[in-house]
Amino acid sequence: MKDLMGLMKQAKEMQKKMEAAQAEVADIVVEGRSGGGLVTLSLTGEGNIKSLRLDASLFGSAEQGDIEMAEDLIIAAYQDAKSKADEKKAETMKDAMGDIPLPPGLKL
Repeated sequence: MKDLMGLMKQAKEMQKKMEAAQAEVADIVVEGRSGGGLVTLSLTGEGNIKSLRLDASLFGSAEQGDIEMAEDLIIAAYQDAKSKADEKKAETMKDAMGDIPLPPGLKL
């Protein structure tokens, strides 16, 4: 019984560390550039787009409002695709786990 209690304590500690790591990852922001800086994108550690900037020279004589709309549409399309991918990932993981009961609060 002592080993089981030790195992439970280790599992709780690991869960706390995982939660802290997830919070830390959520705070990460990275920036990617392409086209010599014509396109700049910021992502959170969770893979969500935080910002997108498109250089006006990519659009010729387009007005600023057109560029901002294009940026918003690209972000919306990405978020839609990421949401669908996250759902598929969760479904696949659930199917892989089968009927294995997990302790309350433990998420995979």
